Amino acid sequence: MADSTTSRVSFTLDSTLDSVNKIEQTAEQYAQRAGFDEDTIPHIAMAVREAAVNAVLHGNAYDVNKHINAAFEMTADSLVIRIADQGPGLNPDTLPDPLAPENILRGSGRGIFLIRAFMDEVNFRQLHPGTELTLIKHRTPAQSGT
Repeated sequence: MADSTTSRVSFTLDSTLDSVNKIEQTAEQYAQRAGFDEDTIPHIAMAVREAAVNAVLHGNAYDVNKHINAAFEMTADSLVIRIADQGPGLNPDTLPDPLAPENILRGSGRGIFLIRAFMDEVNFRQLHPGTELTLIKHRTPAQSGT
């Protein structure tokens, strides 16, 4: 239940790009309500979109029998977003460095890098099966979302 300091919503979606779009739109709405500025809102939306694309594409491989879960929580201190897939799992320590010379010209592989750049905290949790990413953006005392 929502009160003056906390607001939550969560949903389970199919492994489709339409679901990615819904998650991104929800992130943008929550970021606006949380009082983030016009420069920060698109960064939050992009980080969440990258996490959702990773869940659909890399985690679930567009499998119609697998779903992604998205949860959004706005507290007095932070915006917390969780995206989970039902895939084989991801160890972020095994991802190649997108800034390494051999990876600079690659067309993919920067999603986790962008997520980490745009959010204050990024946590990975293995679900067996699946991976859950928790993305956190801290609110400053001047931000007063409702």
